[in-house]
Amino acid sequence: MRRTAGEVVGLVTLPYLVPASVLGREGGISPSNRIIIAAIGVNGMGTTDMKAIMSNDDAQLVAVCDVDKVHRDQAKGIVEEYYRQKGQSNFLCDSYGDFREVIERKDVDAITVGTPDHWHVPISIAAARAGKDIYCEKPVSRFVAEGRLLCETIKQYGRVFQTGTQLRSLRNVRFACELVRNGRIGKLHTIRTYLPVGFKIEPQSIMPVPEELDYEMWLGPAPWAPYTKKRCHYTFRYVSDYAGGPMTDLGAHDNDIAQWGHGSQLSGPVSVEGKGEFPHDGLFDTVISFKVEYTYADGVKLICSTDPYPSGTGVRFEGDEGWIYTRIGIDAYPKSVLNSTIGPNEIHLYESVNHQRNFLDCVKSRQETICPAEVGHRSATICHIGNIAMLLGRKLNWDPEKEQFVNDEEANRMLFRAYRSPWVL
Repeated sequence: MRRTAGEVVGLVTLPYLVPASVLGREGGISPSNRIIIAAIGVNGMGTTDMKAIMSNDDAQLVAVCDVDKVHRDQAKGIVEEYYRQKGQSNFLCDSYGDFREVIERKDVDAITVGTPDHWHVPISIAAARAGKDIYCEKPVSRFVAEGRLLCETIKQYGRVFQTGTQLRSLRNVRFACELVRNGRIGKLHTIRTYLPVGFKIEPQSIMPVPEELDYEMWLGPAPWAPYTKKRCHYTFRYVSDYAGGPMTDLGAHDNDIAQWGHGSQLSGPVSVEGKGEFPHDGLFDTVISFKVEYTYADGVKLICSTDPYPSGTGVRFEGDEGWIYTRIGIDAYPKSVLNSTIGPNEIHLYESVNHQRNFLDCVKSRQETICPAEVGHRSATICHIGNIAMLLGRKLNWDPEKEQFVNDEEANRMLFRAYRSPWVL
């Protein structure tokens, strides 16, 4: 990035910084043990994460940041009302329109990132370099090379990172993966992930930028484009300059669970091929309906599609002795599989019962979270390479160690996307 957090000193006037040591209240957690948090991107899941974080007595949320003044004012009001209800009658939450001002604050220990996808890596990298821990919504990246740089930065600066793939913190999901990993359905041969279809939309007229929105900052590193309402906020995910459509939206959840149950969460497939229906005109340009097949080195197939499943979205593991389906709930054949107990000498997966709580615990212990940067990156990668295979319309061989396509320069060029000046990786 052109200007890291440390380089904005002198360029902005920061408010008086209240030391973490004086932000406590009588009783409860002592101020010295409280984690000071700021939320960056506070619409949608950004609000959900913000509320979940501040519901913990050992965390204090002191600032919110969003390029949309309406969203940040709403978030500020939610935070202040929550702490007033908790007895902090004079508490004031700071609000910002520029994330760099938040990251520069010395009193902030960690941040949440709930922005559109194209801002996940730039903000997370700047935070890591400034010594902050990060809870970042999925998918962690907009393209593969971006995610790899994020992982290396987190490792270099020794930061705690949690990917917002909350399904990992559900008991049923963990239990399903443990059953598969411990052979309860025999030899695994196929995994199916069921995703919702995407959207197409008619061409949109150019509109004046709303007064409350800093549109230049919203675009950030993405290519410049004229403002229209459907480009921003939730529907950004169907424009490829900012996200990867349904594949990287819910696919970042379900394909993550597929690899967790398979045991390939730190690796990936060796080939990918698929077909999809793309819009021919209009604002949205990401895939609508699709079917993508991945093959792993052990021969297991992962088939990710918008094919309907009676239970809706989710993951189905198929072995030579039965199957297990999970997302929020769990089902299996034979049903007796669900009565199984994972023995003390069998594979037990990382246990978390609350995703945001797990992040806070790891900020304190400095241990890895249930979905650290490397895992989040690998889960996003299989979504990205699936989109690439559909765009190119041919089978691609993938090297999960080098994170490159084998002997395919055209495909490899799609692993990286240039940033718009003045933003750089």
